[in-house]
Amino acid sequence: MKLTVIGCGYLGATHAACMAELGHEVLGMDSDLDKVQVLNTGKAPFHERDLDEMLARHTASGRLKFTASYAEAAAFADLHFIGVGTPQQPGENAYDLSYLFAAVRQLAPRLKDPAVIAVKSTVPVGTAPRVRDLLHEFAPAGDRVEVAWNPEFLRESFAIEDTLRPDRLVLGFDTKHSWAEAVLRQCFDKVIEAGTPTIVTDWATAELAKASANAFLATKISFINAVAEVCEASGADVNTLADILGHDARIGRRGMRPGLGFGGGCLPKDIRGFMARAGELGADQALTILREVDAINNRRRERMVDLAREQLEGILMGKRITVWGAAFKPDTDDIRDSPALAVAQKLHELGAAVTVTDPQAVDKARKQHPELDYVDDPIAAVQDADLLLHLTEWPQFAHIDPHRLAARAANPRVIDGHGTLNADTWRQAGWKFRALGRP
Repeated sequence: MKLTVIGCGYLGATHAACMAELGHEVLGMDSDLDKVQVLNTGKAPFHERDLDEMLARHTASGRLKFTASYAEAAAFADLHFIGVGTPQQPGENAYDLSYLFAAVRQLAPRLKDPAVIAVKSTVPVGTAPRVRDLLHEFAPAGDRVEVAWNPEFLRESFAIEDTLRPDRLVLGFDTKHSWAEAVLRQCFDKVIEAGTPTIVTDWATAELAKASANAFLATKISFINAVAEVCEASGADVNTLADILGHDARIGRRGMRPGLGFGGGCLPKDIRGFMARAGELGADQALTILREVDAINNRRRERMVDLAREQLEGILMGKRITVWGAAFKPDTDDIRDSPALAVAQKLHELGAAVTVTDPQAVDKARKQHPELDYVDDPIAAVQDADLLLHLTEWPQFAHIDPHRLAARAANPRVIDGHGTLNADTWRQAGWKFRALGRP
């Protein structure tokens, strides 16, 4: 098939490359000319595992191209995926849908023939009818333009796998017998034939799918972090406790990772957007639990700052603190709502001299937080440190020999924010070791 992907950020660029991998001819469209130029060289303007290799292969073959022209996109195909960002509105919990509606208004006047618009962006429930109305009002093809909802469930650093071999495929339509359904089933035929559970539903259910999934995952993470607070107070070990709970099939260990809490561009935004929309619908009391989920998550960052102050005997002013991690999770360069950077910034505000290192995210972090110091080498970053904080669980950090670091540090003290460092090994190397949720 021939198809387009409107919006080539993290979601869109990955989706475009994966659709080419499935054998389709794909034109990615983004209004950012610099981004389009980078993508046409076969590189992504962000880090995602294996994506550069896939982009390079399919741009070289001619199966995948990128443009900044809505007119070119409209003329290229009759199936258009929209994957533009829907960030949180400044100062509010609600989603900012301006990019989505701008894309629809730009595309619609150029749709002269029947077309399917498949929206992947995460939105508040009730958005689909607004997209349909805009398309029918401004598209020359009128009601021959059909709207489908195809939410994404990507995990950063596993985005290609989650697109080509997803846990489930959700397709939302306005009517049960839709031409759009046939088009999307043809688009995803290889994914469906591989046995992927495919759920065909209405618009509202499809719209709620992503935010609900993220809200549940956030609740699971915050639950185990709330338990971690009790573990610290009682001397219990939250990692072992999570293993015990995880063996119950009704609970499961996956996603229940105690630590510094969640960040990124999805979970924090989606639980807040979910709450905001529930309030608009008069159902805000039903989601009271999510307010506490958000509060617990933010409290983990405060707890790390408190632990740092405790380890430094109450004095942060003038102390040298090394932070391992800037990305919100390993194997990405995404620093949106990064717990690691939130802690680093707070410690800087309290007077500490903070040095940050990360395998991928240093450049982005430096642009956003130029007041912090940055070092590429995690071993060199520990030089003369009064305290080391392990805040993003990159596997290479856990593999560093603490014996090599002890002589570099002014005071060998470490706090593990994710429970992935071996406490016994670090203590034997002469480090004073603390971890969230552990004795």
